[in-house]
Amino acid sequence: ELPESWADMQEPLLEGMCFTLKYLGMTLVEKPKGEDMAAAAIRRIVATARVGARKFQKVILTVSPRGISLQDADTKETVENISIYRISYCTTDKLQNKVFAYVAQSQQSGALECHAFLSPKKKIAQAVTLTVAQAFQMALDLWEAAHAGR
Repeated sequence: ELPESWADMQEPLLEGMCFTLKYLGMTLVEKPKGEDMAAAAIRRIVATARVGARKFQKVILTVSPRGISLQDADTKETVENISIYRISYCTTDKLQNKVFAYVAQSQQSGALECHAFLSPKKKIAQAVTLTVAQAFQMALDLWEAAHAGR
């Protein structure tokens, strides 16, 4: 259940909101944002994911104003931490509405990567997207507050 008002969300979001999803994969993209770019990238990831008969890695995706943290659901090992400042776009795909994806700049190569995740329900994919959007706003508010006194 998502709280109705954004004020109710600030407290848990500071700590980090967790979602259990299945990691579908990653593809490189040309542009940092855009619905068409994301939809095409998600199509590529889903097509590749369907071809491979492997089991998808179950991850715990934690969203906070610091960014997105990925942890293996079984081993609890950290897979990756993505700074909020490296994320340029996130979306729930219109056609594959259980798929949440984000675009971020790779820390290693500087390339733009689109990562896609499968959620158990459409509402959860939407909740992750909404939570990332709120984390962006909160990070901006915190940054502005920190720089206001200068």
